[in-house]
Amino acid sequence: MAAAEENSSLFLIFILTMIALPLVPYTITRLCHAATKKAKTIHCRCSGCHRSGKYRKSIYKKISNFSTWSNLTILLLWIVVIFLVYYIKLSSREVQVFEPYSILGLEPGASESEIKKSYRRLSIQYHPDKNPDPEAHTYFVESISKAYQALTDPTSRENYEKYGHPDGRQGFQMGIALPKFLLNMDGASGGIMLLGIVGLCILFPLMIAVIYLSRSSKYTGNYVMHQTLSTYYYFMKPSLAPSKVMDVFIKAAEYMEMPVRRSDDEPLQKLFVAVRSELNLDLKNIRTEQAKFWKQHPSLVKMELLIQAHLTRESFALTPALVKDYRHMLELAPRLLEELVKIALLPRSPNGFGWLRPAIGVVELSQSIIQAVPLSARKAGGGNSEGIAPFLQLPHFTEATVKKIARKKIRAFQELCDMSEVERATLLTQVAGLSEEEARDVELVLEMIPTIEVDIKCETEGEEGIQEGDVVTMYAWVSLQRRSGLTAALPHAPFYPFHREENFWLLLADTVSNEVWLSQKISFMDEATAITAASKAIQDTQEALGASPMEIGVAVREAVDRVKKGSRLVMGKFQAPAEGNHNLTSFCLCDAWIGCDSKTSFKLKVLKRSRAGTRTYVPEEGPVAEDGIEEEEEEEEEEYDDYESEYSEDEEEEKKKGKGKVANGAAHQRASSDIDSGSDD
Repeated sequence: MAAAEENSSLFLIFILTMIALPLVPYTITRLCHAATKKAKTIHCRCSGCHRSGKYRKSIYKKISNFSTWSNLTILLLWIVVIFLVYYIKLSSREVQVFEPYSILGLEPGASESEIKKSYRRLSIQYHPDKNPDPEAHTYFVESISKAYQALTDPTSRENYEKYGHPDGRQGFQMGIALPKFLLNMDGASGGIMLLGIVGLCILFPLMIAVIYLSRSSKYTGNYVMHQTLSTYYYFMKPSLAPSKVMDVFIKAAEYMEMPVRRSDDEPLQKLFVAVRSELNLDLKNIRTEQAKFWKQHPSLVKMELLIQAHLTRESFALTPALVKDYRHMLELAPRLLEELVKIALLPRSPNGFGWLRPAIGVVELSQSIIQAVPLSARKAGGGNSEGIAPFLQLPHFTEATVKKIARKKIRAFQELCDMSEVERATLLTQVAGLSEEEARDVELVLEMIPTIEVDIKCETEGEEGIQEGDVVTMYAWVSLQRRSGLTAALPHAPFYPFHREENFWLLLADTVSNEVWLSQKISFMDEATAITAASKAIQDTQEALGASPMEIGVAVREAVDRVKKGSRLVMGKFQAPAEGNHNLTSFCLCDAWIGCDSKTSFKLKVLKRSRAGTRTYVPEEGPVAEDGIEEEEEEEEEEYDDYESEYSEDEEEEKKKGKGKVANGAAHQRASSDIDSGSDD
């Protein structure tokens, strides 16, 4: 019995050891990382963002930030460790050496008469006839009687004096670190144990696998339904206008599954009246257009009205039930828009390129949703080609405010940004009619707006010039600067109720053919990952060129320094087209800010093939569309009554200007809404 209890205690010690070995170093690492992490404010500090409550550090949010799966797992494991230590301490008994002289209260070597005298004295005190206490009875039988026998019996005394135990030499004992019930198992309990092992080791993993496979068959890695990707792929067209992207976006399966209640009819009717001007209805046939709008699928009607309510900032009039749907719609929007961009950039043209026009439209829709700015605000007018949308993302700015500052010849958003702080404060307070606090909010937001600078170079590794059929490598350093000095920051978005990081899309495209040759998503939030990626890319490139270890080390250090200063390296490969001069344009589009996108044009000169052999480059496969879906090409151009994208300029005028063109793909650009920069050939 004692051996079984000892084995059970050893099993608990074994479990405690296996838990503590990884838990202790991992906890120390997490604590050191948390202690060295600098607390830096990377979100907007204007009054609008403060009132939104997204960044307010309440007790509930602190608990929510702590209540991650990793933190809760660590806490649970430490609770288990503490419980095991406490239980082992209570269950394990200290092993005491048998000392008969000490039990009888005698000195070693006492005579037989002294032993008998002490035994009689203790018998009067602990004998069951004299003391009814059960513990006294146990002590008398297991200790006093055994000690007296060991000292009075000649054989037992000889064994004790020789081996330290009345029974003679003791063998070496070993324990098994298994629980007690496994050692004392009979036939019935063995069957139960077998069923438990089968259930835990076979059925439970199988159930987890079935749940995972059923979920993975429905959702992608970005938690977007496969049905949504199929729908987006079917409705994506190369000539899709930016304002028509909304019609494709709201067809997501996640939105179609949202409930449509009868109680929502009246609030949606009122919301329709409030946002009717943003629905692109034909005013000449308004009744027909309204009837056609309401004949759509109820989920489509509901989603479009909720999105327009957000863009026009009319969400305060929603009922509690609609507010819940409204928040869920905004929560899903970023990842749905990201997948919609990827669908637009999916290689589908005869040359294996994506489509530029719909990709730009999706990014512009993302900007409008994050900043809660209506799409109609992008219409060019009043001498401003980009519309008033960039102004409306600033706090306390309205259409009336934009008209007031336009009287002072401030019509472009970049003109407002280029003013000095004193001049801008004077303009906002004396002309626009803002208070000093409101002008200070505008200044805080302008400090957070990023300025993008891009260095692009295209070349064939190890060769001079680019010949048709070569595998061309594009190197692009994208640098970000803010007046606040931050690199990683969260955008100003007081009307978007969730945490949102800013991302950038770098597109290398041919605007004439509407083809995107290369695309890459860029984030400035994780510096460590960017350093690792840039170092590996530079090292692999230098090794391929046969550089010495010293040259490789210098190039890697330079790349790391650029990343730490706020730059990100983007590399991509494409196969050189046919011989000739190809006019390409690089776009760097932000999915959260309006008016900070960057654009430049450069010339890629491809020579006639003279080198032996033709290299081929197989691009990486993009997302695979659902089976049975075929693309329907539209030959005729659509006519649009809505706004045009700020990038849909006439390419013939750009050719006449001849600016921003650089031979063989070397270009340098600085962020500006519509200004192309570069150098001549």
